[in-house]
Amino acid sequence: MDYSIHDALEAGFNKIVFIIRKDIEAEFKEVIGNRIEKICEVAYAFQENDNLPGGFVTPAERKKPWGTGHAVLCASEAVDGAPFAAINGDDFYGRESFELLAKHLKNANAGNYCMVGYRLGNTVTDHGSVARGVCEVDEKGYLTNIVERLRIEKYEGGIHFTEDGGNTWTDVAANTVVSMNMWGYTSSFLKEVEARFPNFLRQEVAGNPAKAEFFLPLIVSAMIRENTGSIRVLSSNAHWHGVTYKEDLPSVVSAIRAMKDEGKYPEYLWR
Repeated sequence: MDYSIHDALEAGFNKIVFIIRKDIEAEFKEVIGNRIEKICEVAYAFQENDNLPGGFVTPAERKKPWGTGHAVLCASEAVDGAPFAAINGDDFYGRESFELLAKHLKNANAGNYCMVGYRLGNTVTDHGSVARGVCEVDEKGYLTNIVERLRIEKYEGGIHFTEDGGNTWTDVAANTVVSMNMWGYTSSFLKEVEARFPNFLRQEVAGNPAKAEFFLPLIVSAMIRENTGSIRVLSSNAHWHGVTYKEDLPSVVSAIRAMKDEGKYPEYLWR
């Protein structure tokens, strides 16, 4: 998280909004927030399951959050009408990716959004499966479709995914463009999310009240189908780093150490 904040500020972003649960606010501020507040403007948004439009109630069996789309919706007030990036808090994206987002958002019109597209081979782990949004991109560099593949794995000689618990597998090329949930939006996107969330609650939650999630890729896919927004894919050859499994930690530590040794990052981000 510290590296994402550092890279975002270096790229020109000037405010950080942390989307967290209310019950971890004090601990989060003690560990992270209070340090970052000394460096830039910080705001907090709280994603709670009872933060729903009027007329809706949280199902009794619902424990998990409502998804990334709902998280962004919870941050609407803190975003305050400005163009913004939305990222996962537990992924290392690389400075280049934030620079691509910042450059696009400086000139973006309403309804002209973007995402950073990674190469699948740069985003998989040696220690198990990952979930990725597999993208289709047209000749002009715009996203035409995105499909969530929830179990993608490396194997000797390639990468493949399964949709039936491992009974059958489909190969995917290593250079396939995938989403790592690194998005750039103008404030008009928040109106789209707000308008679509009630339909999600009506249509999806009834059939799967405990686990249905309002994902950003689902919102984006619907807008593409309806021609109500466009997503420019900003291609990056950067390597994603993340601790999906505990066995990933040594390689992530090693990668960051190497980037420090190469002079890409200072020994200490904040002084």
